[in-house]
Amino acid sequence: MSFEIKNCQLMHFGPHRTIAGRIVGVVRVKIAEEFLGTFTNYTLDLKVKADVGVVSSEAVRHALLAHAARQLNKLKIRHQQRLPAAAE
Repeated sequence: MSFEIKNCQLMHFGPHRTIAGRIVGVVRVKIAEEFLGTFTNYTLDLKVKADVGVVSSEAVRHALLAHAARQLNKLKIRHQQRLPAAAE
Protein backbone atom coordinates (compact mmCIF):
# COMPACT_ATOMS: atom_id res chain seq x y z
CA MET A 1 0.00 0.00 0.00
CA SER A 2 1.35 3.43 -0.90
CA PHE A 3 0.02 6.92 -0.32
CA GLU A 4 1.86 9.75 -2.03
CA ILE A 5 1.05 13.47 -2.04
CA LYS A 6 1.83 14.84 -5.50
CA ASN A 7 0.81 18.49 -5.25
CA CYS A 8 -0.67 21.08 -2.85
CA GLN A 9 -2.18 24.33 -4.06
CA LEU A 10 -3.90 27.10 -2.11
CA MET A 11 -7.05 27.77 -4.16
CA HIS A 12 -8.47 30.78 -2.32
CA PHE A 13 -8.60 32.39 1.11
CA GLY A 14 -10.27 35.28 2.88
CA PRO A 15 -11.43 36.55 6.27
CA HIS A 16 -13.95 34.56 8.26
CA ARG A 17 -17.43 36.11 8.15
CA THR A 18 -17.96 36.30 11.90
CA ILE A 19 -14.67 35.60 13.72
CA ALA A 20 -12.26 38.53 13.66
CA GLY A 21 -8.63 37.58 12.98
CA ARG A 22 -9.46 34.19 11.47
CA ILE A 23 -8.64 33.42 7.85
CA VAL A 24 -10.33 30.53 6.02
CA GLY A 25 -9.51 28.96 2.68
CA VAL A 26 -9.31 25.84 0.53
CA VAL A 27 -6.21 23.81 -0.34
CA ARG A 28 -6.41 21.39 -3.28
CA VAL A 29 -4.26 18.28 -2.85
CA LYS A 30 -3.45 15.73 -5.57
CA ILE A 31 -2.83 12.22 -4.23
CA ALA A 32 -1.60 8.99 -5.84
CA GLU A 33 -2.45 5.79 -4.02
CA GLU A 34 -1.91 2.08 -4.55
CA PHE A 35 -4.11 -0.37 -2.67
CA LEU A 36 -4.36 -4.09 -3.42
CA GLY A 37 -2.75 -3.62 -6.83
CA THR A 38 -5.06 -0.80 -7.90
CA PHE A 39 -3.53 2.60 -8.67
CA THR A 40 -5.73 5.64 -8.07
CA ASN A 41 -5.11 9.36 -8.57
CA TYR A 42 -7.55 11.76 -6.96
CA THR A 43 -7.86 15.27 -5.57
CA LEU A 44 -9.03 16.47 -2.18
CA ASP A 45 -10.23 19.96 -1.35
CA LEU A 46 -9.33 20.62 2.28
CA LYS A 47 -10.99 23.41 4.23
CA VAL A 48 -8.28 25.20 6.21
CA LYS A 49 -8.22 27.97 8.79
CA ALA A 50 -5.70 30.05 10.69
CA ASP A 51 -6.01 32.53 13.54
CA VAL A 52 -3.28 34.95 12.51
CA GLY A 53 -4.76 38.42 12.88
CA VAL A 54 -3.40 41.10 10.56
CA VAL A 55 -0.26 39.81 8.81
CA SER A 56 1.15 39.70 5.28
CA SER A 57 -0.49 37.50 2.66
CA GLU A 58 2.66 35.33 2.55
CA ALA A 59 2.33 34.60 6.29
CA VAL A 60 -1.35 33.76 5.79
CA ARG A 61 -0.50 31.36 2.95
CA HIS A 62 2.16 29.71 5.10
CA ALA A 63 -0.27 29.26 8.03
CA LEU A 64 -3.02 27.81 5.81
CA LEU A 65 -0.64 25.37 4.10
CA ALA A 66 0.67 24.32 7.53
CA HIS A 67 -2.90 23.54 8.61
CA ALA A 68 -3.38 21.46 5.44
CA ALA A 69 -0.11 19.61 6.16
CA ARG A 70 -1.37 18.65 9.64
CA GLN A 71 -4.60 17.31 8.12
CA LEU A 72 -2.68 15.35 5.48
CA ASN A 73 -0.33 13.84 8.09
CA LYS A 74 -3.35 12.54 10.02
CA LEU A 75 -4.81 11.07 6.82
CA LYS A 76 -1.52 9.45 5.86
CA ILE A 77 -1.16 7.83 9.28
CA ARG A 78 -4.66 6.38 9.00
CA HIS A 79 -3.84 4.92 5.58
CA GLN A 80 -0.64 3.32 6.83
CA GLN A 81 -2.23 1.49 9.75
CA ARG A 82 -2.58 -2.23 9.18
CA LEU A 83 -6.04 -3.72 9.06
CA PRO A 84 -6.60 -6.38 11.73
CA ALA A 85 -6.38 -9.93 10.43
CA ALA A 86 -9.06 -12.42 11.35
CA ALA A 87 -8.00 -15.17 13.73
CA GLU A 88 -8.13 -18.67 12.35
